[in-house]
Amino acid sequence: QVQLVESGGGLVQPGGSLRLSCAASGSIVRLNTVGWYRQATGKERELVAAITTGGSTNYAASAKGRFTISRENAKNTVYLQMNSLKPEDTAVYYCNADVTFSRGYSVPTRNFWGQGTQVTVSS
Repeated sequence: QVQLVESGGGLVQPGGSLRLSCAASGSIVRLNTVGWYRQATGKERELVAAITTGGSTNYAASAKGRFTISRENAKNTVYLQMNSLKPEDTAVYYCNADVTFSRGYSVPTRNFWGQGTQVTVSS
């Protein structure tokens, strides 16, 4: 069907950078709005950044000025460039997307989550 696969997480020192990728695969007709969320241990999942099909973006206050979300429609991939990382950015980062896909004679739109990628910011 449809899969979202995140990659690019890892261990980085404070002040460092990481680039996360979210690649969608399957019988995709269109990747609609995509969001990056994160969930730190013991905390609720929160939206970090989102991008629409047309490229409009919005960011959490904590991400503004440091993170940039972008998309490459031809590859059904969305990126999250994270700069000036802080220890409080440590979390599992998830990709979420509204995906229009083909299924037999129908073309439904459903919401999907990726499996998450761990980001750890520590010296």
